[in-house]
Amino acid sequence: MDDVLAREGAVMLGSRLKRLAERLQTGAERIAADCGLPTQPSQMPLLTALYRHGPMTVGDAVQALGISQPAVTRILSRLSEMGLIETSRGARDLRSKTLSLSPAGRDAMEQATTLLWPRLRAAVDEVCDVPALLRLIEAAERALAEQPLDQRPRGGLAIRRFSDALAEDFYRINAQWIDDMYRLEQTDIDVLRNPRERIIAPGGDILFVEDPALGIVGTCALQKTGERQFELTKMGVLDKARGRKAGEFLLEAIIARAYALGCDRLYLLSNAKSAAAIHLYEKLGFVHDAGIMEEFGRRYERCNVAMLHRPAPMDVAGGGAPDRRPRGGDVERGDGSLAARQSIPPAHGDHRRE
Repeated sequence: MDDVLAREGAVMLGSRLKRLAERLQTGAERIAADCGLPTQPSQMPLLTALYRHGPMTVGDAVQALGISQPAVTRILSRLSEMGLIETSRGARDLRSKTLSLSPAGRDAMEQATTLLWPRLRAAVDEVCDVPALLRLIEAAERALAEQPLDQRPRGGLAIRRFSDALAEDFYRINAQWIDDMYRLEQTDIDVLRNPRERIIAPGGDILFVEDPALGIVGTCALQKTGERQFELTKMGVLDKARGRKAGEFLLEAIIARAYALGCDRLYLLSNAKSAAAIHLYEKLGFVHDAGIMEEFGRRYERCNVAMLHRPAPMDVAGGGAPDRRPRGGDVERGDGSLAARQSIPPAHGDHRRE
C-alpha cells in the first residue's frame, strides 16, 4: 500500500511534518533517556529558553517559543512538578509569574548540552542536509507570519462548487466575454441559462473562483462528452480580477476536478489567436493533439486548436502526487484583459462561423 501522506503532497504537508516530528522526538527521547535525562523532547524548548536567556515571564516564554500560552502553562506545570523550574511573583506586579531554572534544572541543561545535544546533532546530520532543511523551514515560518495559510492563496481565493444560487454568475461572466468577443446567440443563452440541465445533470460540473474582496470573479465548466471523457469549456474571469491570478487558480482546480470525476480523457477546443491562453494551457499540462482536432474540432470553423491534457508523471523521487500546481501568473493579452476571459471558445455547436 502506498504512503497516503507522501502521495498527496502539499495538501498533507502539515500532517506529514507532524509525523516527521513525532519520529524525530521519539528518537530524541530514547537518546535523552540513555543520557540519563528525565525530560521529554517537548519540554526542552522551555528549559533551553531559560538556560539561554535567564528568568522570564510566561508571556516572554510564549514569544520566545512561538507557541500558545496554554501549551507553555502545561509544560511549565510538569517541569515545576519535576523540580526543574522555579516560579516567583514579580515585586511590582503580583499577577506576573517569573520562571527560572532551579539548581536541578540547570544541572539537567548542563547534562543536555554536554551529552545529549552532540549526539542529536550527529544523528540528525546523518538523516538530512540540516542547513538546507532549516532554511526551508525558516522561509515557511516567515511566509506564514506575514500571511496565514487561511488567507492564501493569493489573498484568500477560494473555489466554490455550483449551486442554483450561483447560476446567475455563470450566465453573467460567460455572457460578458462572449458578447465582447463574438455575439451572444440563442445557443449560448440556452446553455448559460440552464447550467444544471445542460451541464450538471449529464454528469459534468461547474466551478467558480471567489475573491474575498470582489466576490465571484470567474467560472469554468466540465462538459461530459463520453464515458470518462470531458471537455473543458465555458471559462471566463472578470476584468476586475486582473492581477490576482484567479484565472490560473480556477483552471488548475477544474483540471483536478475532472480527474476526481474519473476522467480518462480531458480536452479543450480553442483558436490560435488566443496565443497567451494556449501558453497557459500548455503550462498546466495540455498538449496539441491531432486526434482531438479530427474527432471534435473539424466541425467548427473557428476551432483550429485542439488540446488534450496529460497529467504530470508521479514525482517518484519525492513520492508526491502529480504536480498540478499553478505555474506562473495569469496570462494577459496586449489590451490588458485576462487571457482566461477569452481562453476557451464555446464548445461544440456554440462555435461561431467566420
